[in-house]
Amino acid sequence: MSRYVLVAADVVKTGGMDRANYALAAHLANQGRDVHLVSFRVGDTLLHNPNITWHKVPKLLRSDLLSLPILNQFGRAWARRLGGQVIVNGGNCVWNDVNWLHHLNVLDHPPLVGSWPRRFKRTVARRYFIARERASLRRARLIVTTCERNRNDLLNWLDIPADRVEVVYYGTDPELFRPAAPHEKAALRAAAGLPADVPIAGFVGALGDRRKGFDTLFEAWRSLASDPAWNAVLAVVGAGSELPAWRARAEAAGLTQKMIFLGFRRDVPTLFRAFDAHVLPSRYEGYSLVTQEALCCGLPAFVTAAAGIAERYPDDLRDLLIPNPNDPADLAERLRAWQANPNRWSRPLATFAQSLRAYTWDHMAARFVLALDRRSPRPL
Repeated sequence: MSRYVLVAADVVKTGGMDRANYALAAHLANQGRDVHLVSFRVGDTLLHNPNITWHKVPKLLRSDLLSLPILNQFGRAWARRLGGQVIVNGGNCVWNDVNWLHHLNVLDHPPLVGSWPRRFKRTVARRYFIARERASLRRARLIVTTCERNRNDLLNWLDIPADRVEVVYYGTDPELFRPAAPHEKAALRAAAGLPADVPIAGFVGALGDRRKGFDTLFEAWRSLASDPAWNAVLAVVGAGSELPAWRARAEAAGLTQKMIFLGFRRDVPTLFRAFDAHVLPSRYEGYSLVTQEALCCGLPAFVTAAAGIAERYPDDLRDLLIPNPNDPADLAERLRAWQANPNRWSRPLATFAQSLRAYTWDHMAARFVLALDRRSPRPL
C-alpha cells in the first residue's frame, strides 16, 4: 500500500521518538509514498515535501496531557477517512494497525518529588498513559519497538503473541554525531564557556523528575569532589522544574567549580564533542538515544545496564554499564576508574562508534518499512 498515516505528537528533529517519527516520514515521502501526518507539530523541512500532508491537531492550553485525547480523536478520524497503513505511537491513538512503541509507561515509575499537586498530576498522568497503552497495544496487528528489552518487557506485561512484535533500533545522523577532530575540542569548550584543561563528563536529560537518575549522579559527584585529586567537571545539560533546586544544592555543597548547569541547549552534538564522557544513571530507559549519540561521538558512555541500548554494548565495554541506578558509591567508583585511565576504552569505543554511525536514520526507516511491507494489513 502506498498511503501511510502517522499519528504522532510531534514530528520534529528533537527528542527521541520525535526524531524517529521525522526520519520515517521523510523516508516514506522520499520513496514517493503518500504520507499523512496527524500531529501537533511538524518540522518545516517535511512540510516542503509534496508527498506529505499535515493534519494539524490543536493543543489545549499548551498541555500534552490535556491534548492527548484530542490527538486520539483526530488520529482515529483521519485513519477512517484516509485508510492505508496507520502507524500510532504507544497509547497516543487507539487503532488496530501498526503501533510504534518507544516507551513503556508501566515501567516508568521514578520517585515522586515536588509539590503535592505536581505529584498528583504525575500519578494521574501515568495511570492514564498505562491504560491507553494497554488498549492500543492489544489491538495492534504489528508492534515495532526500539530494542529487545522493550520487546521482552511488553511480552511480560501483556498477553500478546510474540510474532506480532518486531525490533528496529534507532538510527543516527553521522554528520552531526561524530568524534571531535584534534583541533576542535578547545574551540568548542571556549564557545560553551567550559574549562579547557580538565576532564568533563556530561549529563544530558530533563531535571523535572527523578527518572534520569540525576540525584544518584549528584551524590556520586559530591563524594568524588571531596577528594582534592578529583579535577573533573560535570556539565549538566537539561531543564525542568527541579533545575533551580539542583543549582541551589550544588552551591550549598560547594560544587560550583565542579558542576556546571548549562540548562536547555540545542547544540548537544557540539557539546558532546567538547565532553570526555557521558553519564546517565536512569531508573528506566526504554532505549536512550542520547547515549547512542554520545557513543557516536566516541565518548565512554556510562548508562544503566537495564537501558535498551545496553544490549548493544560489546563485551569489552561492559564496565561502562551501571548495575544499580540507586547506588552512588558504585557509580563514583566507575567514574574514578575513568579519571584514572580515560583512554582505557579508546579502541573498542572507536569500533563501536563506527558501527553505530554506519546505521543511519534512513537505514532505520527502511527496516521499519520492510517490517510493514512483509505483512499484509488487516481489514479495518
